[in-house]
Amino acid sequence: MSLIKGLIVVLILLAVAIGGFSFWIFRSVNAAVTHDKAATYIKIEKGTSPRETLAKLAAEGIISSEFAANIFLRTMGDASKWQAGEFQFRSPISTVEVFKELEKGEERTIKLTIPEGFTRFDIAKRIAEKLPQTPPIDDKAILTLMDDTTLIKDISPEAKNLEGYMYPTTYNVPRDATPQEVVKMMVEQFRKFWKPDWTAKAKSLGRTPHEIITIASLIETETGVESERPIVAGIINNRLAKNIPLGIDQTNVYIAKMLGKWDGTIHKSDLEVDSPYNTRIKTGIPPGPISSVTESSIRAALEPQPNDYIFYVRNVDLNDGSHWFYASAAEFEKGKAKYQQYLEQLRREKRAAEPNQ
Repeated sequence: MSLIKGLIVVLILLAVAIGGFSFWIFRSVNAAVTHDKAATYIKIEKGTSPRETLAKLAAEGIISSEFAANIFLRTMGDASKWQAGEFQFRSPISTVEVFKELEKGEERTIKLTIPEGFTRFDIAKRIAEKLPQTPPIDDKAILTLMDDTTLIKDISPEAKNLEGYMYPTTYNVPRDATPQEVVKMMVEQFRKFWKPDWTAKAKSLGRTPHEIITIASLIETETGVESERPIVAGIINNRLAKNIPLGIDQTNVYIAKMLGKWDGTIHKSDLEVDSPYNTRIKTGIPPGPISSVTESSIRAALEPQPNDYIFYVRNVDLNDGSHWFYASAAEFEKGKAKYQQYLEQLRREKRAAEPNQ
């Protein structure tokens, strides 16, 4: 009996010890740890073992007990879900919460936003600003990268550069990405939107895909109101059919950017420059796109709304970016005069708001 009693005592003590140890493990991995690395990115390389990961996090002070974390991971965790990446661990944070963060595979990226209607000149400048390189690379060097049209040869073999083929959206770019990789990412995004049957659709309209993208870029810069884009596409077709210059001032802005002369204002010399892009004096479609394009502008170029309009001018009554449309020059002149009055009023208000010199 004494032997049995002794065994019972040992089992009880063992159970208490196991219970106490388990409680310590549980408390350790669930206790929030305060650390000084909340603003630091901790990089976990691909191929790093769970034990190496925990050792690194313990050394950084992110977890309080490497031993407790290993025991918990072996008994209740699942390191197969962990991913490589760059992590920011908030402070305070528990080991259990750290494990959940490791499952997300967070990678530090740079948010690169390319607005609708950005030109390749704007895009190159934005990339140079947002993704500084070592050694430094300027926007002119990035523009040279955009002369490689290999990625779009199957869609537009006549394209001279990537203008119009870099899709405008917000990209999460790895911070170590090269400008060449970013440009490729943007072209690949464009290719996701370009549908194979659009090539056949363009042909049925008597256009090449490159001409459709060029028209889409004109539409993109003329109106941000999506419902108006098919109407503007119809007007472009009407003017082309009548051999009337398109008269789109953004083509003159584009010329100024190509010449390195753009200062934010369209000058008289910009409107008179002899360039195939100058739709003020040249008839037909420009030789290439003048901006990035969205899917809605491409669709408008492929599906223009038939109409009798030849002119349009900004609707200053609504002042929401929409336009008035006209079939006659006389009516257009009335709308244009109203728009000029609106601009003059803005100029007066601006002068009145400026402090006296």
